[in-house]
Amino acid sequence: MENKQDVRHGSLILLKQGAEARVFESTFMGKRSIVKERFSKKYRHPSLDSKLTLRRSNAEARCMTKARRLGVFTPVLYAVDTTLHTLTLEYVEGPSVKDVFLDYGLHGVVVERMDDIAIQIGNALGKLHDGGLIHGDLTTSNMLIRSGTNQLVLIDFGLSFTSTLPEDKAVDLYVLERALLSLHSSCGNVMDQILAAYRKSSKQWCSTLNKLAQVRQRGRKRTMVG
Repeated sequence: MENKQDVRHGSLILLKQGAEARVFESTFMGKRSIVKERFSKKYRHPSLDSKLTLRRSNAEARCMTKARRLGVFTPVLYAVDTTLHTLTLEYVEGPSVKDVFLDYGLHGVVVERMDDIAIQIGNALGKLHDGGLIHGDLTTSNMLIRSGTNQLVLIDFGLSFTSTLPEDKAVDLYVLERALLSLHSSCGNVMDQILAAYRKSSKQWCSTLNKLAQVRQRGRKRTMVG
């Protein structure tokens, strides 16, 4: 699969490439779409590589589908190609939460909008975690705001997995907290608002937030040693 290659569901325009996958813009049945392709790793045995790539693509599709069943907004999954190792998804029009928060630091954003986004993040994570689903890569780049609605949409479930352990849920939250502190300190402590909404959304919040305190302590110790 190559940039701007013609395939049955439309031309492909490369948007970005990461360590595990390439992301293209395309069309599917006349609709604007995103195609995520997991590519092979040359250092792995071809047979093993194919099995691992297929397993991870299927796991991502299952986790995204489960998130939607739990009431969390994600892109609609249009198709899974087990031969090309691609997922074809709805194209969500709108900025990332990262861009919205960075714009707040530069130009100011309506406070009510910021509060609404923080509440939506907390609600979504409460639903995911109570449903036994860990996102695995909670950054503001993996959250979109649908144009015209201010609706939060979670994307990129490539590192997601199922777990009911408070430790895994706490690490999920800690990753987000570190991302917010690193990139969005000018927005104030958005994490407090997110956790307040999380408490209201999650029935299991107490054990998770108790574990989060321990994860923070470990993180601080690693930082001091480093």
